[in-house]
Amino acid sequence: MSIRLGDNQYGKAETHVVRITKGQTHDIKDLNVSIALAGDFAESHLEGDNSKVVPTDTQKNTVFAFASEPVGEAEEFALKLGRHFVKEFAAVKRARVTIEEFPWVRISVGGKRSPDAFMRRGAEKRLVLVTCRKNEEWVVAGLSDLVVLKSAGSEFWGFPRDRYTTLQETHDRILATAVTARWRYAGATTIDWAKSYDEARRILLETFAVKRSLALQQTLYDMGEAVLASRPEVAEIRLAMSNKHHFPVDLTPFGLDNTNEVFYAADRPYGLIEGTVVRDDAPDGALAW
Repeated sequence: MSIRLGDNQYGKAETHVVRITKGQTHDIKDLNVSIALAGDFAESHLEGDNSKVVPTDTQKNTVFAFASEPVGEAEEFALKLGRHFVKEFAAVKRARVTIEEFPWVRISVGGKRSPDAFMRRGAEKRLVLVTCRKNEEWVVAGLSDLVVLKSAGSEFWGFPRDRYTTLQETHDRILATAVTARWRYAGATTIDWAKSYDEARRILLETFAVKRSLALQQTLYDMGEAVLASRPEVAEIRLAMSNKHHFPVDLTPFGLDNTNEVFYAADRPYGLIEGTVVRDDAPDGALAW
């Protein structure tokens, strides 16, 4: 029997950095940064030889040091970090930088936005995943915990039934979901990251709002297709959408009618729908993920 070391990587997870850029108004970037390095690190695993291992503490310090300059968009910051590690250290063959950005919005006072007071925009997060090799780069952007609901325009019927099926068909239901969407860019240059993100998010929301849904699977595809149709810089999009079930409450024991207006919101178990929408001519992006 032969035993060998397989794929491996290591890094510093969840360095939480907050960067305030000050002027007449302040801007805030709230980033949770994780770094994973892969390369020529077999000696550390097999012999305890750390001569090629970039300490994870160094990785953390690099995040803070780079934040001393304006970080720009999360994609830019991730690319800057990834490029640094693959160019600075010969043993590093691949650097992967994952960023969760926590969006803040200005508080309005007397109808005017405060220059230096903010509030968090719910649980939603902006996502970035950058993978850098010596001569190749991939950028994946996205969002998570985008909770949306529509109280009309959703149906679910025509499904197979067996002796364990109790769910009733419906032509009028609440459709609620928490969206995680990640989209891979066809390249990593000449992209307006902020505009591309804002537009992709807008398209996802508008498609959810206006498209009639016969299944959450159909909604997922419609949302992904709309992003690809409108944003040529996006090569593929992967979506995961949890079905936040809302069940009509039976009020007949109380002598009351429920005309599909009173619901019980169940948090678990829940349906989880996942899918990928991709262009036929999209460049290979296996290493991007």
